Amino acid sequence: MAFSSFSEFLAMGGYGFYVWLAYGVSLLSVIFLIIDTVYRRKKIFNQVEQRLQREQRIKAAENKKGTL
Repeated sequence: MAFSSFSEFLAMGGYGFYVWLAYGVSLLSVIFLIIDTVYRRKKIFNQVEQRLQREQRIKAAENKKGTL
């Protein structure tokens, strides 16, 4: 092991703040991207479902129009 104690590991030779800040920002960015992707995917699927339902209603209305 390159460090003799856990506190030295956290300090990273005096650069610990910058190292752990970089890890934190990177982790938050990845988490944000995952959440954003899931949200957008749900939104797209909902839009597709609404479009299909609208098309079905239009077809049903056209079929009813011809029976009168």
